[in-house]
Amino acid sequence: MAQQHLEPTDPTARAVTGDALAGYLRAQATEFLRALRLHRETGTAASAAESVDAARALRRSARRISGSLHTFRPLLEADWSEEIRPELAWLSGTLGLEHAYEARLERLLLALHRLSGSTSLPGQATSEGAADRGNLTVGAAKAGALLDRQLTLARTRAHSTALQALGSSRFHAVADKVAVLASEVPLTAAAPTTDLRPPAAAAEERLTDAITALPLVTAGHPYNAEALVHGLSPDPSPHPQDGPWHQVRLLLRLHRYAREVLSGQSAPVDIRLLTAGQALNRHRDASEAAAAAAAAARTPRIAPATAYALGVLHADQRHEVEAARFAFQQAWQNQSLEAV
Repeated sequence: MAQQHLEPTDPTARAVTGDALAGYLRAQATEFLRALRLHRETGTAASAAESVDAARALRRSARRISGSLHTFRPLLEADWSEEIRPELAWLSGTLGLEHAYEARLERLLLALHRLSGSTSLPGQATSEGAADRGNLTVGAAKAGALLDRQLTLARTRAHSTALQALGSSRFHAVADKVAVLASEVPLTAAAPTTDLRPPAAAAEERLTDAITALPLVTAGHPYNAEALVHGLSPDPSPHPQDGPWHQVRLLLRLHRYAREVLSGQSAPVDIRLLTAGQALNRHRDASEAAAAAAAAARTPRIAPATAYALGVLHADQRHEVEAARFAFQQAWQNQSLEAV
C-alpha cells in the first residue's frame, strides 16, 4: 500500500505555535485535577460507575499530557518533561488494569456462551458437528469457571494496586506537578514562536511508516494459520505478530493528540481516524483475551474437555484478531484514498 498522509499540511495555513501547546496542556491538567477531585468525592459515597468514570477521565487526561510531551518535547524543558512523562504513563497503566481484566473476562465468557450454544434447529446438525458441540458444552462451564477465578483474582489485585498507587507519595508527586502545569507550562524560550506543525507531521510520518511495515496482505485473509499455531504452543511469550499492531495503535493515539493540539479541542472528531482506532482497540482486546485463554489452558491438571474448550476459545479470539486487522486495513485504505 502506498504511504499516504491522512490530511496533508497546508503550507499557507497560519502557523500554530507553542502558545497553543501551552493552552492545551493547561486544559488537560485542569481536566486531570477535576477528575481527581471527582474520584476522591466518589470514593466512598457514590456508585461504582461514577468511580470508574472518574478513573477513566484521569487516565484520559494523563495520556494526553504524556503523549503531547512526547510529540512536542523539543518545545519543553527537557528535564521536567522526561521526569513527568513516565510517571503519567505509570499512572494511566495502573488505573487501567482493573477495567482491562473486567472487560477481558466479560469478553471471554460471552464468547464461550456463543461458542457452546446451539445455533441449529433440532435434527439439522450433523452427527460429527453435534459431537464437537457436545464436547465443547461439557468443557465450557469449567473453562468459564477457571477463567472467572483467574481473571477475578487478577482484577482484585489490580484494584488493590490502584488504591495503593492513588495513596502513594509517588502519585501525590505526579498530582503536584500536574497542578503546577495547570497554571504554568515549562516551555523553552523559543517555544512561543515555534511552529508546531513540523513535530506533528513527524508524528504522522512515524505512524504511516509503521503502518506501511504491517503485514496488511496477511490481514486480508480470513484465517491466519500461523497465528493459531503460535498461540497453541507451550511458549507463553506474547504473539510475535501482535507487537507491531500494538505499536501502530499507540502511534495513532499520538497522532490524534497532536491533531487536537493543532486544531483545538473543539475541532470535530475525524470519523476516519476514530474508525481505525476502534479496529485497533478491538485487535488489542482480542489479542489479550486469546493470551488469557492460552494461559488458562496451561493450568496444570485440568480436564481434557476444559482444555478443549479453552483451545476453541483461543482460536475464536485469534479469529477476532484477524477480523480486527482486516477492519483496520479497510478503514486505512479508505482514509488514504480520501486524502489523495
